Amino acid sequence: MCVGLLAVLFAELSEAAVAAFRSIAERAWWWPLLICPVGGAAVVWATRRYFPGAEGSGIPQTMAEIHHDKNSPAGWPPLLTLRIVFGKIALGTAALWAGFSTGREGPMVQIGAAVMNSLHGRLPRRFNIQRRHLIVAGGAAGIAAAFNTPLAGIMFAIEELHRGLEQRMSGLLIVAIVLAGIVSRAILGDATYFGWVSYTGFKSPLQIIWVVMIAIACGLAGGAFARLMLLSTARNGPFFSAFRNSHPIRYAAICGLLIALIGLIGDYHSFGTGYVETRNLFERDAQLPWHYGLDKFFATLISYASGVPGGIFAPSLAIGAGIGNSLAPFLVDQISAGTVLVLCAAGFLAAVTQAPITAFVIVMEMVSGYGIVIDLMIASLLASAVSRGLCPPLYRTLAQRMMGSYSTRSPPVQASP
Repeated sequence: MCVGLLAVLFAELSEAAVAAFRSIAERAWWWPLLICPVGGAAVVWATRRYFPGAEGSGIPQTMAEIHHDKNSPAGWPPLLTLRIVFGKIALGTAALWAGFSTGREGPMVQIGAAVMNSLHGRLPRRFNIQRRHLIVAGGAAGIAAAFNTPLAGIMFAIEELHRGLEQRMSGLLIVAIVLAGIVSRAILGDATYFGWVSYTGFKSPLQIIWVVMIAIACGLAGGAFARLMLLSTARNGPFFSAFRNSHPIRYAAICGLLIALIGLIGDYHSFGTGYVETRNLFERDAQLPWHYGLDKFFATLISYASGVPGGIFAPSLAIGAGIGNSLAPFLVDQISAGTVLVLCAAGFLAAVTQAPITAFVIVMEMVSGYGIVIDLMIASLLASAVSRGLCPPLYRTLAQRMMGSYSTRSPPVQASP
């Protein structure tokens, strides 16, 4: 229940932060040029100074902690604490207020895992619940409450966090997701995440050809996005890695300036989570420029590389919808625009995360797309397969880097009495 309440709180704060940023930017066009560099630098400084471990999406931290019981290096820092919960919400909201293109769904995985991790040692011993089981259940509850999609929470736990669930683990997982979902729906209602999408299916008998083409396009785009994300965050990566390692605050300010320039060029659409733009596209309430997906692509990539707390789930869905918005005019005689948008959102998310089951279940539940579930499955599975040819799994690679970095740290030296 606590995870559900935190998900609702984070959602309200995030929407308020994005609305406040856009309200100021509408009255002062130069506002992004000021707040993005200054705000980004301040958020990264506060993260490194007071909340180390809260940077990024939080999913790699959660995955690393799941395996922490098996391999416990002496230099391992706490990644799932209540202090991290506060920092993740506060600094994640601050990053959105500063115009960064991040999401709250990934951070909710770390928040949910940290809340459940705090129960370890406080439960009766007769329950015999292992620490990693609590972490998996909390992470799954976080993603379920953030998207208001309980089935997606279960699939995410099975596909990403903990493969081969034990019988005892499955019961704990379902209880955590149900309680988080009850609280989330009690406050936010029964509405789907992106409303009700109008899709009329296919206008051509050769529907499988168009599904395959959409999946390949999204697989290539999502694989390239994940590959660039791994390169931009590698410690010994491209030419700018040395500057980022030596001057992380200045690097965050430069990233903020680039995000501001992209936003100004893209008519302010690339700022924030992308939730409003994606919902408007799905409901056909607004027309966005053809380059919206491209703008969001680079704004999200730079935002994640800067080191601010924030995830990529919602921005990835926005990028996928932007790709669909660009492809829809070319397929107007073959597929309805709503169907193209939904398939592209699922395909791009599946390509980035390489978790196709989670991706198509998330999108299916978010838009109530049960009528095209087979097409969603095909698009997600094929896009994920194409992405695997371009890069390794994103979250697992980031988690392995994190575990390798912590395992090489020397233990703190204790002063002799």
